[in-house]
Amino acid sequence: MSTRESAIATAAGPSLMNRVVIYGLLVIFAAIYLTPLFVMLSTSFKSLDEIRGGDILALPRDPTIEPWLRAWGSACIGVTCEGIKGYFWNSFRMVVPAVLISTALGALNGYVLTKWRFPGHRVVFGLMLFACFIPFQSVLIPMARVLGQLGLSNSTAGLVLVHVVYGLGFTTLFFRNYYESFPGELVQSAQMDGAGFFTIFWRILLPSSAPIIVVCVIYQFTNIWNDFLFGVSFAAGESAPMTVALNNLVSSSTGVKEYNVDMAAAMIAGLPTLVVYIVAGRYFMRGLMAGAVKG
Repeated sequence: MSTRESAIATAAGPSLMNRVVIYGLLVIFAAIYLTPLFVMLSTSFKSLDEIRGGDILALPRDPTIEPWLRAWGSACIGVTCEGIKGYFWNSFRMVVPAVLISTALGALNGYVLTKWRFPGHRVVFGLMLFACFIPFQSVLIPMARVLGQLGLSNSTAGLVLVHVVYGLGFTTLFFRNYYESFPGELVQSAQMDGAGFFTIFWRILLPSSAPIIVVCVIYQFTNIWNDFLFGVSFAAGESAPMTVALNNLVSSSTGVKEYNVDMAAAMIAGLPTLVVYIVAGRYFMRGLMAGAVKG
């Protein structure tokens, strides 16, 4: 072998070895990360007898959807045995308006703070940015008093208001950074042509905002759907969201502990966010990159 060929082989050897090590470690870490999901999914299709007498990592010998049906329609949560379906739709009735309202208001705030600046706009943005770092626990008592005065305690509408207020700082931050480097000349030209506040927003900025809208929708949907603290603090009984019902189901100590039903309920609770990421995941990454570049 010539010196040149030996050098090429030496250079290619470590590169191949590095790839083997890197991909090997990625496979190991992925397996460790996905093992709980695999256990949940496989357990949800097993009978109780198979769970008690089998290996937790084994595939179901006789798969059954009975645990899923029970979790959805007949599992006991508290004193009722109607499954999680009512709480599942409670979460949807809470998440959809909260996401839409907080995203729309965040877009308007970002628009005003970048293209219609007013005296003190930096102070306003600073305060909204500060709101992003306020812990959940510190707003529980003030929010409870506000909801009580508005007559929205223990209601889905009250939870919508809570999530809109708490998420507004984040959506404003996202849109503000996205609109910051948007060409101001377009806005000025539209003003010279007689376009008003909402016309400029609706016809110029909003059509180019799809990436950051997707980011806000996914971010808000995930946070609101998975929230437990606000749900358990401001709603109870039939108005509780999915996360509270799931906690009550899993924490129940009466009767036989049905691990397969618990796992099926947990999988149902996680499906909406999984679907959102599968459908819009690529747009989420594009939006993050676009926001980083523009910011």
